[in-house]
Amino acid sequence: MSVLSAILTGVAMGIVFGFALEKARVFEPGMIVGQMQMRNFIMLKVFLTAVATGAVVLATLHGFGLVKLAPKATFYAADVLGGLVLGAGIALAGACPGTILAQIGAGYRDALFTLAGGIAGAVAFGYAEPALAPWLLSGGPGKLTFMDLTGLSYTVLALGLAAVLVVALVVLERWRPWQRELGADVDGDFGPAVTQSAVAGARLKPVE
Repeated sequence: MSVLSAILTGVAMGIVFGFALEKARVFEPGMIVGQMQMRNFIMLKVFLTAVATGAVVLATLHGFGLVKLAPKATFYAADVLGGLVLGAGIALAGACPGTILAQIGAGYRDALFTLAGGIAGAVAFGYAEPALAPWLLSGGPGKLTFMDLTGLSYTVLALGLAAVLVVALVVLERWRPWQRELGADVDGDFGPAVTQSAVAGARLKPVE
């Protein structure tokens, strides 16, 4: 694949991903925080759907020899600690790396500060990584994959994972239908709905 083809493919995938985020309302801070508080599961449903779809697409492309698998090394302690830190940041900011640009496009001005903080943190870590290397918990088994552990092909494992995720999604949807989880203001907020008359009355109320 040429550089131009890779760029065009990335742009097309970004457009589809952003469209899906907007339609699912997953980029809304209320949705994100609600998922982190385990009171709203739309974000989990969307991400599990993306994982299942990606597994099938990647298995298809790999089966036709169009892509090569490039697994990263497994670092148990670093992965767990990094996941906890990332999760705490998502809960505090009401955003994650995949939703920042969607929030900016939708007009969330505070997302600009989240983006700036993420870029600043990445740059700072890039410069500090050599000095921090001894403390990065980088010990682990290396590039460990389920293909190595089970002896099964990637296609079989990917399709099996997709099937398990589909079952989990059906169970989740039956337990928490997406219509109910959108909330009164279609933003994952389960608080009482505020009517337009109440808003107008609050605006006209004199300040004491």
